[in-house]
Amino acid sequence: MIARAIKETVIEAAQSYPIVSILGPRQSGKTTMAKALFPHKAHVTLEDPDIRAYAIEDPLGFLETYADGAIFDEVQRVPDLLSYLQGIVDLDPRPGRFILTGSQHFLLMREVSQSLAGRTAILTLLPLSLAEIRSTHAKLSSNSLLYRGFYPRLYERELEPYTIHRDYFQTYVERDVRSLLRVHDLQTFETFVRLCAGRVGQLLNLTSLANDAGISATTTREWISLLETSFIIFRLAPYHANISKRLTKSPKLYFHDVGLATYLCGIEEERQLQTHPLRGHFFENLVISDLLKRRFNTGRDTRLCFYRDSVGNEVDLLYPLGPKLLPIEIKSGKTVSTDALKGLGIFAKIRNDQGPAGLLIYGGTETQIRTAAMVCGIWDADEMIDSLVKQASDQA
Repeated sequence: MIARAIKETVIEAAQSYPIVSILGPRQSGKTTMAKALFPHKAHVTLEDPDIRAYAIEDPLGFLETYADGAIFDEVQRVPDLLSYLQGIVDLDPRPGRFILTGSQHFLLMREVSQSLAGRTAILTLLPLSLAEIRSTHAKLSSNSLLYRGFYPRLYERELEPYTIHRDYFQTYVERDVRSLLRVHDLQTFETFVRLCAGRVGQLLNLTSLANDAGISATTTREWISLLETSFIIFRLAPYHANISKRLTKSPKLYFHDVGLATYLCGIEEERQLQTHPLRGHFFENLVISDLLKRRFNTGRDTRLCFYRDSVGNEVDLLYPLGPKLLPIEIKSGKTVSTDALKGLGIFAKIRNDQGPAGLLIYGGTETQIRTAAMVCGIWDADEMIDSLVKQASDQA
């Protein structure tokens, strides 16, 4: 088992809250980690039809069986159970008593907000980060990472990426989509998801997406929401500040796992990525999703955004360092041109937070110190950001 960076955050939460809720996509390692961190707790999966029926029909009797606590997997399958948990932990608020996992965000979050507010820590576990696989795997090439993606099973069992992603998507459509929405035409839905994969790193235009998929605008919004709540995609919000230039209002679209995105775009072999027209967008997706994992693994919310003005000047990511922002530009090439730093220079003129100049993460391996920004490869980005976080903290 690959050690997960979030484990210390989970342990700390279990020392403070009677319930710890761990959300994340299927196969991100939630159950494996929970069982490893809490080996003496009973493990109960609500995917099992018999166990689920027991929990639905007699929730008090079901919970009484686990009075000393348990790990409840896929708790969104029995959302009413959370209301009964509220009363139980109010009577006995021992910390770390129940560990809940869920792979469908909105069902669990809605019930949590109604039933368990103040009683549970809510954490998100995404697939493996670069820092996590670095301990067990050599520094893989960018193309290998884009093709493989980051699902734990793929690295722990050395499985074939194409097969893993094909089976993952088919299972997702058959299991989750059918249970969450009445999608009558699964083929159209699959086409829709593939169209989303072809738009990674781009501004989300719902009208264009609806037209290309041959569905209504209302259905497009519903399906985007479905993909978000089941941790397939996420939207990166545009930067909003009280500045003079008009900024874009449209979010950008990314996949939580870039390997799934490349599979959906028809990538069947790693070598196809070398000349693929979307390679730069896939690389950007890899970096941004990895930095999102960094936030979640330390128990923080996203607060990630990007900058783009009305004439197309852009910074790929604004990463929070406390009250300050670290502007990050992302380029897949192995060399750095002056033009690659243009967006950072423009953002420097309009910002007012006195944060660091910027960071350029690129497809090469050499670390450079330039006037406009620090430059590093993907494998050194985490260490570089750690250094900048420390600097920001020392200056606070």
